[in-house]
Amino acid sequence: MVRPALAEYHAAARFIRAATHQRPTIGIITGSGLGALADRVAEPESIFTTDIPGWPVSTVEGHAGRLVFGRLGGTAALVMQGRIHFYEGYSMQALTMPIRVMQLLGIKTLVVTNAAGGLNPAFDVGDLMLIKDHINLPGLSGHNPLIGPNEPTLGPRFPNVAVAYTPALRALAHEVAGAQGLALREGIYVMVGGPSFETRAEVRFLRLIGADAVGMSTAAEVVVASHAGMQVLGLSLISNRLVPDSEALEATSHEEVLRAGQVAAPRLLTLVEGLFHRLGQAAPPAADSTD
Repeated sequence: MVRPALAEYHAAARFIRAATHQRPTIGIITGSGLGALADRVAEPESIFTTDIPGWPVSTVEGHAGRLVFGRLGGTAALVMQGRIHFYEGYSMQALTMPIRVMQLLGIKTLVVTNAAGGLNPAFDVGDLMLIKDHINLPGLSGHNPLIGPNEPTLGPRFPNVAVAYTPALRALAHEVAGAQGLALREGIYVMVGGPSFETRAEVRFLRLIGADAVGMSTAAEVVVASHAGMQVLGLSLISNRLVPDSEALEATSHEEVLRAGQVAAPRLLTLVEGLFHRLGQAAPPAADSTD
């Protein structure tokens, strides 16, 4: 895949800006099986990503490919329904193009959600995990989305991502979940390249290095969002348990992930709506962005 150029980011942002009058400062990316969040948006204006110049197209079931502008929890929001993955053949720069475009559109706070396999033996299917940190295995092996010439207008050459997940947002998530009576786990997410699911040895290794949940997305997006100066909150829905010596490991499938998302989605949607309501109370007024 060809790396998207800065001009393509601006072209996409101009197209989107011309298609809607809405200018939210808070965005969210929905993970596998969690696209129903877009259906909870009030006063929606939808843009199909296939219409946006240069926008990479998702080929995965459960990732619809829409940008939905409207109000979520009473707060102006941009919902990205469906994400792009490294295993689809895109470069890391291409799959994080949506984050760059959001940056140009004026998004200051980004919520990322995903469906993930539970590595922590205390986790059950359907649990919600707040991401406190991540291990970006593709990034550590030479597939960091920031590789290549740095554009100073987008961020620094050597960003510090030690605290990529904003502590104040994590505290707010716990507060909102507590008020709703929702149990909210917290842990470390590890990103792998996919598309194959993990071997037994890989599951043991990932747990050994400290990961609580594993998936095929999110970390690269968060690196770019952090580079862009965004506040970030990450939420994982535990879609399956990864126990190395269990026969259930052999039954792991994408269909299972989607089913788990459909079953547990209502609790995640309730939490996200509560979060957006609180974020809207604290957010500055939306302002026109320029490119």
